[in-house]
Amino acid sequence: MLIDIHAHARQFPGSGRFVYDNFSSPEQLLERYKKIGITKAVLLPIVNPEVYEPQSNGEILDICRKYSDTFIPFCNIDPRAMTNSPAAPFRELLAFYVEQGYKGLGEMMPNLPLNDPLIDNLLSACNEFRLPVTFDMAASIGGRYGVYDEPGLPMLERALDRFPDITFLGHSPPFWAEIAALDDVASRAGYPKGPVRKEGRVPELMRKYPNLHGDLSAGSGYNAISRDPDYGAAFLEEFQDRLYYGTDICDPKAPEPPLAQLLVKMRDEKKISPDCYEKITWKNAVRLLGLKV
Repeated sequence: MLIDIHAHARQFPGSGRFVYDNFSSPEQLLERYKKIGITKAVLLPIVNPEVYEPQSNGEILDICRKYSDTFIPFCNIDPRAMTNSPAAPFRELLAFYVEQGYKGLGEMMPNLPLNDPLIDNLLSACNEFRLPVTFDMAASIGGRYGVYDEPGLPMLERALDRFPDITFLGHSPPFWAEIAALDDVASRAGYPKGPVRKEGRVPELMRKYPNLHGDLSAGSGYNAISRDPDYGAAFLEEFQDRLYYGTDICDPKAPEPPLAQLLVKMRDEKKISPDCYEKITWKNAVRLLGLKV
């Protein structure tokens, strides 16, 4: 059984992410899931204009109600919405979304500093409702999407301390690059290779803050675990209660994500326990989202 913690779909793929490629339709994603063996998935709306074109929460809810056996809805709010100020009434919005059945917020990806007052306002509302938050991180301001943090993730640590009732689901190259100490700061924008000679800020923060969890989707999560298989297995074992399988399939023509095969290989070679494997691939998602399976 596999639960995908990080999925995207559009009823009208249209102009795609960056004009030159498209998202999957729900039907295309379901067809992919049959081949991979995924039984449930969290659908994350993209509302931030850094990734055009913005998607409505209602579209996500409509897809999830149509395919309720598979899809689980997260809502999303751009922190610049409504009044473009730290006083925007996001609590009222989230109260409505929670009542409608959304299970979390994400993918949060405005290209603003993670300690920006606009983001604090949004996270404060999420903290009140104890909503999980999936975030994408950027290594710079300008030129891409994702909340910005500096090397060493000081703004993330501030958020973890300030909003203890949010389960933060870390995702993206700048986040997962810091599974190891950075040899080259520029490498955090990509996929650093080679063994983990010294642990980085991600394991340090996970030990210190129980509300930091890990979204292993996309190339960034896979690279973090596979770049040093021995350390990757030890990381999975240590944090097995706070890690989640995911795909982040966007383009319907993209190749099958290799994470599932890697986890099976590690389990079969006894590098991770069967219990660890089951927690990461589905049990943790069931517990976090209160699912019935």
